[in-house]
Amino acid sequence: MVRALAAVNLAAIERNCTRLAAEGPALCAVVKADAYGHGAVPCARAALAGGASWLAVATAAEAVELRAAGIAGTPILVMGALTRAEAAAARGAGADVVAWTEDLIDWMAGLGGGRIHVKLDSGMGRLGTRDPAQADLLAAAVRAAPGCELVGAMTHFATADDREDPFFGEQLERFAAWAAGYGDLVVHAANSAALLRDRRAHFDLARCGVAIYGLDPFGRDPAARGLEPALELTSWVAAIKPCAPGESAGYGRRFIAESPTRLGVLPIGYGDGWRRALTNNADVLVDGRRRRLVGTVSMDNVTVDLGPDTTVRPGAPATLIGGEITAEEVARRLGTINYEVTCGLLARVPRHYHRDGVPAAP
Repeated sequence: MVRALAAVNLAAIERNCTRLAAEGPALCAVVKADAYGHGAVPCARAALAGGASWLAVATAAEAVELRAAGIAGTPILVMGALTRAEAAAARGAGADVVAWTEDLIDWMAGLGGGRIHVKLDSGMGRLGTRDPAQADLLAAAVRAAPGCELVGAMTHFATADDREDPFFGEQLERFAAWAAGYGDLVVHAANSAALLRDRRAHFDLARCGVAIYGLDPFGRDPAARGLEPALELTSWVAAIKPCAPGESAGYGRRFIAESPTRLGVLPIGYGDGWRRALTNNADVLVDGRRRRLVGTVSMDNVTVDLGPDTTVRPGAPATLIGGEITAEEVARRLGTINYEVTCGLLARVPRHYHRDGVPAAP
């Protein structure tokens, strides 16, 4: 028994990718940030088995990791900003890169060339050029650069996950007008939310991250989108102790019992990525029943209120994410998004891979 475990169902990732690929455009599985905390290499393999034909990452090092694991032949898109050295690493990995200034184009040409996507900032306000005319000049520069190949035209939506915000439509119109001149390229804009929200955003390729892991891009209910959560976070009851009225648990005495009860101690805390902001603000399934997390979340332990007449015994299983407790529920309690919850799980929590309960190699 380990103190905490993140079990990842690769079969669920495959099924999620099959479901997303059926929407129409080619599927690019985004496996940056260690596949949103799920494990980049095993999740990339599962995504490809489920129908993805591209992979995307944020950094050159992430692309190098995938190639070193034997993932060859599949296009990998490095979407983030790169230094000259990182551009060389991306080219060495045979990865596509994204340009919004001439510097990257010059670097790639100096390295012997490479596959390049030009990015229009249609409203995200981060990477990319805001000026369509400048984007056209960059595209022409790529085509003229020795050894370089212009592969794609892309953008990134800012509010696709908010169905009430009209800015999504404004971005879509702005990008579509510019991309109409690049029908010979791979045109791509959709993230998970845009893919599920509006067919006009599909173009040639959809870059899906959160949804391939069975997380709802709209932050509500994965099942309503036909998605299966792939990750379950578990621990166990390491100790049980009585707690009389007036007695407390944890740093700062942020839980003081008002009536007799019993407390269960789980060996998981913010050192594992279970956030301190969940203090007195989360439920845990213990022996399959919801129990309230009480007291301050510490680095290595949390306590749950088992009730005065509990039949729970030390060693009982505890589920922090899984079953009826979704990452979306945890995110709402934290005031954040579901994929920050999974990205925040730290390396001290081992990942166990399985396929519908059958152990699988990572």
